[in-house]
Amino acid sequence: MITIFSNPRPFNGPFDLIQQNAIKSWKHLNSKVQIILFEDEEGTTKKIANELHVDLITDVKTNEFGTPLIDGVFEKIKEYAKFDIVAQVNADIILSNDFVKTINKVCLLLEKNPFLMVGRRWDLDVRKAIKFDSQGMWFQKLINRLPFEGKLHGMSGIDYWIFRKDYLFDPPPFVVGRPGFDSWLVYKARSNKIPVIDATELITIIHQNHDYPLKREESFHIECERNFKLVGGYRFAFSLRDANKLIDENGIKNPGFPKIIYSMLSTNYFWRIILMIKRKIHKYFKTVLKISI
Repeated sequence: MITIFSNPRPFNGPFDLIQQNAIKSWKHLNSKVQIILFEDEEGTTKKIANELHVDLITDVKTNEFGTPLIDGVFEKIKEYAKFDIVAQVNADIILSNDFVKTINKVCLLLEKNPFLMVGRRWDLDVRKAIKFDSQGMWFQKLINRLPFEGKLHGMSGIDYWIFRKDYLFDPPPFVVGRPGFDSWLVYKARSNKIPVIDATELITIIHQNHDYPLKREESFHIECERNFKLVGGYRFAFSLRDANKLIDENGIKNPGFPKIIYSMLSTNYFWRIILMIKRKIHKYFKTVLKISI
């Protein structure tokens, strides 16, 4: 039994359809799942929460732009989550029963020990309201499209985080929905010797493609910069490459070659310095190329 929580965008324009598709998919999981939504800055989530009969939290800490802060979100989850396993999921992500099945498998294997489970997503255009059915054919139709229309996202994008409620990592006030928090969470788990499990082989999640209008607002870039400073810079920018475990049909195991080498080096000081220099060079040339164009 799991508590899924999320901070939706305002239910306007294409995000109304996208987020309703996602949340309805969570409600169709074959397990007892508590769903908690946090009110958005325009106050549109309350109506959806009532319609879908899911829990709503309205009083969470925000910054001056009205964007929720992750430390406040985690404080509320610690108070309101009914179950020991909590999963933060982005509100544009479609889940299926392999999500719950894999979580149950990990809990059985690790018993009461802490863990952080993450995984890659599939990007797919979903332009219509999903017609859900009790047999799960709705998800099979989406799965059938993935080899031809979908794209497996890179290792830096993380859209769900699963862990135990009694170990919420005590994050600083990251801005929700901006880059940085996911990197810090993987770093924090690895630093505390908590296994970071890549569940990509067993969990198929679908990200519904959309535009990013927030990137055109100055506040977005201010918030991204704040998150980057809280992470500590490129040296602490961990990703799925830094997962030191994976789960497949045979259980939890070490990654194969060459990924195991990367994960073994993840917490090495000199390796992080090399990666930091590499990322700075990449950013520099990306900026120069953009200016020249």
